[in-house]
Amino acid sequence: MKIKLKIRQKILLYILSVSALLYVIAIGYIVMDSRQGLLNESMNNSKLSTRLAASDVKLFFEKDLSLVQTLANAFSIYNTMPPETWQKLFIDMYLPVFKANPHIYTLWDSWEFKGFVPGYDKDYGRIAHTMNRSGNEISWNRETRSMNGDPALYGGMKRDAVEQLWEPYYDNFIFGNMERRLLTTIGAPVKVNGKFVGMIGADVVLTTLQENISKIKPFEGSVAFLVSNKSVIAAHVNADYIFKGLADIYKEDFKKENLGEKVLKGEEFSYYHTDSLGNKYFICYSPVQVSNISTPYSLAISTPVKVLTQKADKSLYISIFVGFAGLLIIIIVLIFVSDNLTKPIRKITASLKRLADGEISDDLKINLNTGDEIEEMSNALNVSVEGLNKKAVSATNIGKGNYDSDIDLLSDKDSLGKSLIDMRDSLKNAYIEEQKRKLEDEKRTWANEGFAKFAEILRQNNNDFQLLCDNVIKNLVKYLEANQAGIFLWNEEDKNDQYFELVSTFAWDRKKYVSKRLEKGEGLVGACALEKETIFITDVPEDYVAITSGLGSANPRCVILVPLKHENIVLGVIEMASFKIIEDYQIEFFEKIAESIASTILSVRINEKTKTLLEQSQQQAEEMAAQEEEMRQNMEELQATQEEAARKSAEIEGLLTSLNAASFIVEYDMTGNIINANDAFLQRLGITRQQIVGTHHSGNIELSEKQKKEYGRFWDELRAGSNKKVKSKITWEGKTVTMMETYFPIADSEGHYYKVMKLSHELEEFV
Repeated sequence: MKIKLKIRQKILLYILSVSALLYVIAIGYIVMDSRQGLLNESMNNSKLSTRLAASDVKLFFEKDLSLVQTLANAFSIYNTMPPETWQKLFIDMYLPVFKANPHIYTLWDSWEFKGFVPGYDKDYGRIAHTMNRSGNEISWNRETRSMNGDPALYGGMKRDAVEQLWEPYYDNFIFGNMERRLLTTIGAPVKVNGKFVGMIGADVVLTTLQENISKIKPFEGSVAFLVSNKSVIAAHVNADYIFKGLADIYKEDFKKENLGEKVLKGEEFSYYHTDSLGNKYFICYSPVQVSNISTPYSLAISTPVKVLTQKADKSLYISIFVGFAGLLIIIIVLIFVSDNLTKPIRKITASLKRLADGEISDDLKINLNTGDEIEEMSNALNVSVEGLNKKAVSATNIGKGNYDSDIDLLSDKDSLGKSLIDMRDSLKNAYIEEQKRKLEDEKRTWANEGFAKFAEILRQNNNDFQLLCDNVIKNLVKYLEANQAGIFLWNEEDKNDQYFELVSTFAWDRKKYVSKRLEKGEGLVGACALEKETIFITDVPEDYVAITSGLGSANPRCVILVPLKHENIVLGVIEMASFKIIEDYQIEFFEKIAESIASTILSVRINEKTKTLLEQSQQQAEEMAAQEEEMRQNMEELQATQEEAARKSAEIEGLLTSLNAASFIVEYDMTGNIINANDAFLQRLGITRQQIVGTHHSGNIELSEKQKKEYGRFWDELRAGSNKKVKSKITWEGKTVTMMETYFPIADSEGHYYKVMKLSHELEEFV
């Protein structure tokens, strides 16, 4: 069973419950968002603190790296000195450095014999200097090493030849009551011309770094520790953890979070850790990237999660208290508002019930002075009552066909008033559209009848050009209810005298016999033909044309010119004048009919030309028969001449073939360069055409002293046209051939000598 509630009850039930729910959700969201924001801020602060602490550790290592790099670079200055000199200089440089840096436990170097001992060719063998600190005393020694090969550790340093930061290790040289120290080594290679010649290193005590890291406490309960590249703890507040692996202390985290790989790669990351007592910690790792060393350390800070959330939890409790106080205030206000709303609404409801029954009277109006939306509701009800009464009167008038009846809208949102106006306008537009449709049907019927009428006219008169033009212009004037018109056709019978010719006119129900000629582009007729578009004039000049009748003459109200086009070719123009303005649908009809007229005129002209051409072709056929007989006789004579020429050509070709097979033939240009040689000559010398073409005549011929003196005159006489016969000895790549040669110049059709041909025969010996 559905329970019905009053407005006051609904306000208290629905609005209060929804408001309370939304309020709780909003407050809850804000509180949780704020708490998460504070928590994120604390986590970011923890990451930032880790990053800053890592930067401090980086500076600690980079200071020592810069020191050893400076010492390594100094070798480029001293390597030209004698070894005893620069070795002593380096010991002198080490001493003040060693004293100024008490955290350096050992300062050492290693110099390859191959880098400074002349003639030493082995890849191993070196001299090493070591400066040690024992209490307040400093000692040093020199010794040779690696004479039988490099140990693995040094060999790796030598192979990589880059700056290095070693894994932490304990000092192995302990005497008496000496404290065992945790060390790391920072080394820099010594290079000359890009080649490794030695290494300088500093063994650094991590005690100072341990003390500095112990002081890093960005939050209460935070613990910082330093991890080497291979996940060995180098510094930690808890001394028991030092020099132990992360895999031993954080077994589950090491595998789950992949700590070893991330530290090895120098990644910055963070994660949550839960110890054996259930305490939760937030651990941040930041890489200690020292210059370009590829084995970075990582600094980690572990902070209790309850410390990070302390500020956020405090904000949560305050927000919850404020939220409950606000919810109580909302309940009190809603109860007060519901009482003030429901009393006037009951009065308005009573009037609306009467209005729903169809009652409209002045006593339905309600006067309230509450000054709020309830008063506006009562005023709106009063306006609605008055508006409904007026709309009822207007609806009655519309029903009687009075479409001009005014309807006043209560506002821009008066849907009922707009609907009545739309109904009135729709009925009015429907009436207007009906009248337009009837008019369009009349125009369409008129055009269709015209198309049928002129189709019949064009079909019946397509054999008589002049009769066709006369009937077309007469019927156009009558059908368009114009006054006079004329057809101008393009006359191109004389290619040197082309013009528009007025072939037919019609006016006032009679044909007018006039002749008129217009040049190309002359007047409106010429313009219409050039533009290929209809020209319609309603403002006709006084002296343009006069329409004459028995009652007098007058100027037309409009003139229209329509081109006669067929496939975009203008055949002519129809010009029409009328007292009555020609409508758009009549112009459209006129233009379509003009296309059919142009097509028919073109067909008639083609038929006339075809008839003329047929007569001409019959006459030309008779003339062609006589010419064919004459051509046949000429062809017989030409065939006999060609047969004789072919016979002589075959004889010459055979002669050339025989000559080419029996003789050696070489062709020269007029400067003596070979331009061609026959196959027999090439085969005799054992060479190819590419080898000999382009070489000079004198290049492979043995000449006597006398022949050398007369060689220039020999070619001058050939250029002058004289033939020469000589004996020659030709040598090519060790092969010698003796020949009897005949040279004769070759002239072109104008008598100019352009090449020399040589015919030769081989002799058994040179005589």
